[in-house]
Amino acid sequence: MLWLALAIVSLALGVIGIVLPILPTTPFILLAAFAAARGSTRLHAWMRNHPRFGPMLRDWEREGAVSRRAKYFATAMMFSSAVVLFLISPRWWIAAIGIATMLVVAIWLWMRPEPGLRSE
Repeated sequence: MLWLALAIVSLALGVIGIVLPILPTTPFILLAAFAAARGSTRLHAWMRNHPRFGPMLRDWEREGAVSRRAKYFATAMMFSSAVVLFLISPRWWIAAIGIATMLVVAIWLWMRPEPGLRSE
């Protein structure tokens, strides 16, 4: 039941992240799929067959890959979130921590292979 609860909460956060730039979508969807695989085969199958999430999940499960389009979109969202964070943070160091975290995530993301391009 805990795996299912984690899957549902993660999926909800991922869906919210589609429209809320400061909340990431991809990590929550991947976490939801991970948890669903352990807590609900029905939810996991639904996610893998979903027209929006399915291809991303199958690429990740098969190759640990992220599409170039997803990388560009995630980078653009992190950049826009960094600008907003910089503008609204009450202290510069708060923005710096968030921006540094997003930079590390962006570097990790761009180091992931793209689907079908994995070199052996």
